[in-house]
Amino acid sequence: MKYLYAIIAAALAILGLIFIVGFAGSIARLVIGIVLFIAAGAVVYLARSKPQPSQTTVVQQIDLSGDVSLENMKCKVCGAPLTKDEIDVKAGAIFINCSHCGSTYQFEEEPKW
Repeated sequence: MKYLYAIIAAALAILGLIFIVGFAGSIARLVIGIVLFIAAGAVVYLARSKPQPSQTTVVQQIDLSGDVSLENMKCKVCGAPLTKDEIDVKAGAIFINCSHCGSTYQFEEEPKW
């Protein structure tokens, strides 16, 4: 988008220069050239003063269906109990990072049939 503004501003400035150089006593051409130069300056100003995009915060929540009872999770490598700080959700998958044995793996939920 930045390059598009630069191309538009350059085109307006070149047209303004052509009208100013070729006015030859015609006030209308001089006025049009000045207006085109002002428009080129306005495009440059607006392109630089465009507000920066705001920071987006992503909040992930997990909704559990059916009857869910809370149970303590244990590391499948060493069997140590896991805390909520050792569980991360990345790209929709649950990853476990055990602080006791240092292993990192993806949590795999088996079907309940």
